[in-house]
Amino acid sequence: IRSVNTMLDSTLDSVDIAETEAVKVAEGLGFDEEDLHKIGMAVRECMVNAVVHGNRYNSRKKVHFQVLRGSDRMTVVIRDEGEGFELQSLPDPLAEENLLRQSGRGLLLIQAFMDDCHIHRAQPRGTEVKMMKYLAKAS
Repeated sequence: IRSVNTMLDSTLDSVDIAETEAVKVAEGLGFDEEDLHKIGMAVRECMVNAVVHGNRYNSRKKVHFQVLRGSDRMTVVIRDEGEGFELQSLPDPLAEENLLRQSGRGLLLIQAFMDDCHIHRAQPRGTEVKMMKYLAKAS
């Protein structure tokens, strides 16, 4: 698979579809097992955020899912059509009072699993997450 550019429904099935597609592209680029797992988890977390928190399972709202191949990296862009949020307003998932909460660690995981991650408001609405994973250069 060269690249992916599609609109997905706001369902948990779309989470699986996105993860599978992203991992296929990553395999084609030559990422190792560990990185494939990290990429899959990051895409999964991001898609769940888009479907559940962004679009709130609204069947009229879509998730724009894009995977781009570069010579030394892959880029995944996930954009929902929700209300958007302010990054600063999210509770710190590492604060003691939040450690046992069921949600709130998705962005932390995405940032841990990917090499680069940018989150911003999309126009006219929604949130766009752009994440990159670089291929390790063989020395």
